[in-house]
Amino acid sequence: MVLSMTGYGKATCTVGTKKITIEIKSLNSKQLDLSSRVPSMYREKDLDLRNLVSKRLERGKVDFGVFMENFGSESFLQLNGPVIQTYSKQIKNISQELHIPLPTDWFSVLLRLPEATKTESQELDELEWNRVYEAFTKAVDSLVEFRIKEGVSLRRVFEEKIANIRKLLKEIEPYEKERIDKVKDRILENLASLQDVNYDKNRFEQELIYYIEKLDVNEEKNRLSQHLKYFEETMDAEGNCGKKLGFIAQEIGREINTLGSKSNHSEMQKIVVKMKDELEQIKEQVLNVL
Repeated sequence: MVLSMTGYGKATCTVGTKKITIEIKSLNSKQLDLSSRVPSMYREKDLDLRNLVSKRLERGKVDFGVFMENFGSESFLQLNGPVIQTYSKQIKNISQELHIPLPTDWFSVLLRLPEATKTESQELDELEWNRVYEAFTKAVDSLVEFRIKEGVSLRRVFEEKIANIRKLLKEIEPYEKERIDKVKDRILENLASLQDVNYDKNRFEQELIYYIEKLDVNEEKNRLSQHLKYFEETMDAEGNCGKKLGFIAQEIGREINTLGSKSNHSEMQKIVVKMKDELEQIKEQVLNVL
């Protein structure tokens, strides 16, 4: 099944006077690359969130954040009285010693100093965490749905490009016999231009057959057709297929390159260039497949 690695999910929940917002997004990556932002009171549960993400998303560059807004009157941020008093005494002493005027706005000065405020440590309530975890799961579900929709679009692109390559492959056929006849005529013309030169016609036929066999592209066409079919079958298979599709695309590229090197015909080479263009677009999009 074709799934995109690109996705976005969001969910919210309310616990008491707190509004919790979860956002998660993913981009393509060879492995799972996780980064997170969670409030300090949920930090102990960060590993649980990462385990859920790695299990559900498997691969991609994933960023998720848990954001908390408190609409209640209580505040976890408090002034650190003893520290502020110490700062105040030190400033007054230095003012007297150095004859420097005291600040006119004491609070703006003191509150900017290190550790002038402190955050009360809060114990995590299990019921609250269950609500947050449930919302986080919904955000991941939303991202997975996004990946499925994007995967449908990617599949359409692949089907179109594979059909185009298959069509171009058929366009090669009219030029194959014409190409061999031209090669044979060109060799005979060159031999005829040589005066007083005798050659063994039987040996000439043998060498010509050998040369023409080297230009034969039937094997490459057959293998290319099989690779195109295998690519389509892999898209229908269960499980993630991104890496496998990438390997098949490489094999398709090898056969197209061999066709180009054996073509020895300008029209065939033009068709090969068109095939390469279609394949390049497939390779670009395969990087986004899970």
